[in-house]
Amino acid sequence: MNKSDIKLVFVLLIVSIICVVLFKLIGKSGGSALVYHDGELIKTIDLSIDNKYVVSGDNGDVVIVVSGGKIKVDEENSPLHLCSKQGYISNTYESIVCLPNKIVINISGDDLDAVVK
Repeated sequence: MNKSDIKLVFVLLIVSIICVVLFKLIGKSGGSALVYHDGELIKTIDLSIDNKYVVSGDNGDVVIVVSGGKIKVDEENSPLHLCSKQGYISNTYESIVCLPNKIVINISGDDLDAVVK
């Protein structure tokens, strides 16, 4: 590696850190979460109410926890338990996808992203 390569790596690292920070600051927290099973909406969850919810997936029940305006999958029956390892989400650009159970959780915002005529 010469000096130009090191400068390029440093500049790309700084630009990526700035993009991540801006993405976190600009991201809007949603007011509700939409829970889908196999592409169909099965539950709408208000993120302002802390509670536990149980929905049925293909491999059994999926326990969803809402706490402090954030939502996560707490318990589920899948071989590697990847759904519960994803942690909390709260922004409109985040989602939880649990493929073995065919459960998808999206955050719904109040604002429109775009209007198509």
